[in-house]
Amino acid sequence: MKKDIRSLNFDELRKWVSVHNLPAFRADQIFTWLHKYGVCDFDEMSNVSKELRKTLSEEFYISDCKIENKFVSAIDGTVKYLFKLTDGEYVESVIMKYKYGYTICVSSQVGCKMGCRFCASTLAGYKRNLTAGEIESQLHTAQKDLNIRISHIVLMGIGEPLDNFDNVIRFIENVNSENGLNISARNITLSTCGVVPEIRRLMDFNLQITLTISLHAPNDKIRSGIMPVNNKWCVKDIIDVCKEYISRTSRRISFEYTLIKGVNDSDECALELAQLLKGMLCHVNLIPVNNVEERGNIRGSDRSINNFLHILQKNGINATIRRTLGSDINASCGQLRRKKTEVAQ
Repeated sequence: MKKDIRSLNFDELRKWVSVHNLPAFRADQIFTWLHKYGVCDFDEMSNVSKELRKTLSEEFYISDCKIENKFVSAIDGTVKYLFKLTDGEYVESVIMKYKYGYTICVSSQVGCKMGCRFCASTLAGYKRNLTAGEIESQLHTAQKDLNIRISHIVLMGIGEPLDNFDNVIRFIENVNSENGLNISARNITLSTCGVVPEIRRLMDFNLQITLTISLHAPNDKIRSGIMPVNNKWCVKDIIDVCKEYISRTSRRISFEYTLIKGVNDSDECALELAQLLKGMLCHVNLIPVNNVEERGNIRGSDRSINNFLHILQKNGINATIRRTLGSDINASCGQLRRKKTEVAQ
C-alpha cells in the first residue's frame, strides 16, 4: 500500500531520504514542494531528478482534494467549498476574510461521531478520519483557487479534531514548519466538544495554539440534552481540565456558546455561566444558532442575545458575539456533505 507522503513529518521524510542513501538536502526539497507549494504531482518537483520522482511515485501518493462545489457570499465574500477526496468522500471548508488576512476553517474527519443537536456535521454519519495530508490539502486547494495566502487556521469544520488526535497534531506541526506554510501556532485554533483525556494529552505538546471548547450550556442537564458527549465527560470534568490546561500552558481558553432560543439563552443560564467561569483566563464566544432544518433550533432575538452578553460582561466575563459570515451560503459546515450524500443514495 502506498503511503500519503504529505502526512509525513520532516523527520520521517529525512529518515526516508537517509535509508535511500540520498543527500540530506533532498528531504528539504521534497518537503518544501509538498507543504510550501502544495504540489499534487511528483513531476511538478522540477529540481528533483526524474529517477527520484519515479521512486517517490512508486512508494507514495500525494493526498489531494478537488472542488466539487463552491459558493461565494454576496454579502461578505466568504467562500464555502465542498471538496471531494480521492476515495470519493466529501468534506467542507470555509474561507473568511478579516482585516488581518484570510482564515480557513478546515474539516478533520469525514462526518462526526459526537451527535451535537445543533450541528449539521453528524447528520450524514461518520465515515473515517482524515490524514494529516488531507487536512492540509484543503488549504492548498483553496489558496490556489482563490490566489491568496491563508494566514490563520481554525479546526472547526466537519469532525471532532481530538477524535483524530495524531493526524491533527501532525497537520499542525507540518503547517507550522518554516519549510512549509510557516503558519504560526498562535494563528491556529483547535475546537473540541470536550474530549477530556485528549485535552490533557494535548498539554504535553505545549503548543501555542488557541484551544476552544464547545461548551454551549452552564450545567449538565442542558448540556447532556444537546451534546451527548456530556454523558461521558460532564461540565465539571471539562472545567477542571481547562483550568489545568491554562495552568500548564499559560494560554487563554475560549468557550463557544451557541445560543438556542428557549434552551440555553435565559438570564439564569447567563448568570450560571458567569459563575462557572469566574476567575478563569478565558473568553466566551457567543454564537447565534444556525438554522439547520432537521434540528429545529430557533435563533433568539438580537435583544435577547445582547442581553445574554451584557449579563456575562457585567459579571466580569470577557465575552463577545461572533460576527455572522456567509449567511447567504449557509457557511456552517456539514450541510453540503449531507445533501451530496443524500443525492448519492
